Amino acid sequence: MKNAGNTFRDALRAGQTQIGLWVGLVDANTTELLAGCGFDWLLFDCEHAPNDVRTTLDQLRAVAPYRPQAIVRPVQAGVALVKQYLDVGAQTLLIPMIDTVEQARMMVRAMRYPPEGIRGMGAALARASRWNQVQNYVDGANDEMCLLVQAETLEAMRYLEDIAAVEGVDGVFFGPADLSASMGHRGQANHEAVHHRIIDGIKLVRDAGKAAGVLVSDRQAGQTYLDAGAQFVAGGVDTTLLIRAATALAGSYKTPGAKGGEIPVSSGSAY
Repeated sequence: MKNAGNTFRDALRAGQTQIGLWVGLVDANTTELLAGCGFDWLLFDCEHAPNDVRTTLDQLRAVAPYRPQAIVRPVQAGVALVKQYLDVGAQTLLIPMIDTVEQARMMVRAMRYPPEGIRGMGAALARASRWNQVQNYVDGANDEMCLLVQAETLEAMRYLEDIAAVEGVDGVFFGPADLSASMGHRGQANHEAVHHRIIDGIKLVRDAGKAAGVLVSDRQAGQTYLDAGAQFVAGGVDTTLLIRAATALAGSYKTPGAKGGEIPVSSGSAY
């Protein structure tokens, strides 16, 4: 067996646009269904969705035969967590709440075997190496890792240029929800000031030679950020899509005051 390549990272390096979907329903069948829907990548959220290493492993297996590449967002920037997600087969991680250069550098080291990093040696127990059946896995693994860091506070934006310049950081992803809260506009991820801050951030990241990404709640916002230079964009969230579709279907059969009560209205926000 050979080391699996990282087509998502290769696409970013080639300047290709990658459109993805946020996945938080924590179900391998749902994830496999979404893998056939035409996205370039799917992100398994372990920060706000109740995912853990086991449920993430199940979803990695579910998408393996399909084209979309898996991205995993751990609950925090922890060295031990990074090791576990890499060992079960993730190659691309999105690390939340990276506010400083030091944090970014630590995550670079966490994703690499020594001497370049501090990832623990345990390939015999790792799905990533097919339990040591991949020839020379540890020699080639470092070259297939893709590290995305998330800028979602004013502190991160203050140090953004330096964070993006860290060797080993492949891209910076902007979190509109947390950034809006940090800027004093909590719950207003589409606030004009937040929007402009992200637009400026995208330019800084691109000028550093790295890929910029963002999560959006509608197609128009997505296109705006793509036009500004964003390269990987999450076009929505699985939970929001399900609520919208189910509410619309129920509403097509019911009217306010009809038997069964009124249909609850979703905010429609992806944040």
